[in-house]
Amino acid sequence: MQRFLLLAFFSLLTCSAQAQDLLTKQNGEEFQVKVLEITPSEVRYKRTDNPDGPLISVRKADVFMIRYANGSKEVLGSPPAGTLPTVAPPPPLPPGPTVPGDENSAYNDVHLGGPRVGVTVLMAGAATKAEERNIKPFLTQFGWQFETRVFRLPNGTAGLVELVPLIGGLEQNKFIPSLNALIGIRGPKGFEFGMGPNLTPISANVAFAVGATYRSHGVNFPVNLAVVPGNGGARISLLLGFNSRRN
Repeated sequence: MQRFLLLAFFSLLTCSAQAQDLLTKQNGEEFQVKVLEITPSEVRYKRTDNPDGPLISVRKADVFMIRYANGSKEVLGSPPAGTLPTVAPPPPLPPGPTVPGDENSAYNDVHLGGPRVGVTVLMAGAATKAEERNIKPFLTQFGWQFETRVFRLPNGTAGLVELVPLIGGLEQNKFIPSLNALIGIRGPKGFEFGMGPNLTPISANVAFAVGATYRSHGVNFPVNLAVVPGNGGARISLLLGFNSRRN
């Protein structure tokens, strides 16, 4: 009996640790939290990445919406400036079996944009072919990231589409454009991966990318490692940058 009670106790602790609420402030900032109390003037919560940390209180007037871990949401104020008004939920589905296309849409697009800088290293055959064109195998990269968050699940997992045009080789007085179009997934902790076409004036390949996005004061800081195989050798790129929501 004691073993059963201990098992039930730790199961409850695990479920509680996984429960995450999403708090959106009036300025558009989003936080993964566990809401503990809502008073007439304040919202009190703890951060899910520091559950043993201090109890945090914010003015209720500064909070736009809380999306709870079970998928329900509570709107506490007017929409943040520059955002669309809240859309009424769709009507309930008719009784009967649900087929693809009948379920309520999870589509909720958010557009982000910002600069990217980094380096690319050409390996093996790719470096040999580059040297034949008087290009050194170490290139700088400058570009811009256009990101669309297609959907976001209640647990924080999001689907992404990214378009990243880059210009490489400026340090060698070269102009080497490339275009990357990636489809990927970002987890609730910011870890992300994706894949998609990589196009240059002389080749077309598939790019694979992994990385993480860190958020601070409403600004995102992505760090990504991308690998493009082919041409007798791989191209490995490390890209850094920052981005924010585009209205």
